[in-house]
Amino acid sequence: MIAMTNGIEFKPSPGYVYIKDVKVGELIETECLTRAIVLEKSSVSTTVLVTNADHQQPEDRSFYLGKHKWGSETEVKIIGD
Repeated sequence: MIAMTNGIEFKPSPGYVYIKDVKVGELIETECLTRAIVLEKSSVSTTVLVTNADHQQPEDRSFYLGKHKWGSETEVKIIGD
């Protein structure tokens, strides 16, 4: 009953952060190895520029590359330079 009163606090997986906590301009990577640069953030989504989607089938890769919006609680690793 306490969880219903106080709410449940979710945390990202070990080694990951939520994209909402990443600074604009950072290079990030998802669990499935998609790499992107954070362009802008709002309270519900983050606009990213996907730069690498080599894990996708070659015929599908062009769909994944470019500008996309991801949910604010997408789990990512900060790659840096």
